[in-house]
Amino acid sequence: MHSSELLSYASAAILAAFGFAAVVAAADTLKLDLAKDTVGGEPAALVSVVGIWRVESEKGRNVLAVDGRQWKEGQSSAGIADKARALYGERYAEFLDRVQAYAYYPYVVAKDVADFKNGEITVRFEGISGRIDQGAGILFNLKPNGDYLTIRANCLENNLVLWKFEKGKRSSVKWIRNTPTATRQWHDLKVRIAGAKVEGYLDGKLYLEHVLPEPVSGRIGLWSKADSHMYFDDYTVTPAD
Repeated sequence: MHSSELLSYASAAILAAFGFAAVVAAADTLKLDLAKDTVGGEPAALVSVVGIWRVESEKGRNVLAVDGRQWKEGQSSAGIADKARALYGERYAEFLDRVQAYAYYPYVVAKDVADFKNGEITVRFEGISGRIDQGAGILFNLKPNGDYLTIRANCLENNLVLWKFEKGKRSSVKWIRNTPTATRQWHDLKVRIAGAKVEGYLDGKLYLEHVLPEPVSGRIGLWSKADSHMYFDDYTVTPAD
């Protein structure tokens, strides 16, 4: 499937209206732009499904924050029924039921990337606080039934893990230890997907490689865990043909 089929909006003008800006260097690369979003509100281009996600100001620029200090496990985001309908249309009920039953991990979903199969997803993150976790993840392969995959880094554990969330249960697919991820510092996280092959990079270094039973296909977003207070910036989606 061509990248034009993966993205709902092709023109930069329409994308910008939803909070995305096209990167000049690559016409198919989309980058989350929070500059026009309201500080204290939810990001325009992402659907907050579980947890508390909002735009905050950090050193004069807008960043996306997830704040687990104010979130209780099992709490889906406000207005989740309408959000589920916006993501999955007539199939929203199945997704809504799964989210409300298993709202264990905070995550947001990109509104306008309906089916990501191949390419790269990158984000910068900084761990601000969290006694249990300081987790930052890239979510992908999100299905209408609520199942998904995520690669996450953790500033308290210094590891990189490929997790799957299936039928309400999370389990590790691959676990890589000794990945330095200092708190209160910005880090780069990247996922590269080619069919069923998944690669995970932290600060430019390839740490994780895994071949899934089936090719990736689904929505994408960002993920976190427990009491994590994290900043995210430069969320970029680069589909490949």
